[in-house]
Amino acid sequence: MTIYLGVILLALAWAAVTGSFTLPNLVFGLVLGSLTLYLVREQRGPFRSAFRPGKVLSLALLFVKELILSAWRVARLVVSSRMELQPGIFAYPLKVDRDFEITLLANLITLTPGTLSVDVSDDKRLLYVHAIDCSDPEAAIKDIETGFERKILEAFR
Repeated sequence: MTIYLGVILLALAWAAVTGSFTLPNLVFGLVLGSLTLYLVREQRGPFRSAFRPGKVLSLALLFVKELILSAWRVARLVVSSRMELQPGIFAYPLKVDRDFEITLLANLITLTPGTLSVDVSDDKRLLYVHAIDCSDPEAAIKDIETGFERKILEAFR
């Protein structure tokens, strides 16, 4: 049952991203969702019978909050008269270990203004992240660890 729910959620996400909730677009979203879940079936593992919609919603709300806050920070940096930036790349030690979870974390980081996932180490233990202001990499690591990564672990484990 949860695989069908996953396909429906992906179809709705597709419609939301494209901004069109027409029947042909929803059907196309269902096809894309089915194909996506088929392609990632080995990385995702078997679908669990217990779906955690509350935890997934919590992750989505955290992403929206981080998106707004980081967009505000980047906008303030851009309009300030003195740009005192220290851009840099830091290595984030991963607790997530499945490809699906690593990809989700990397995408959430990349979609947040001011940060960009650069690479994953070959042993999948480190995620390299570029930050527009890397003056305190330990704080950035702590933010990711207690934010996105913790919510991903709660939602998908």
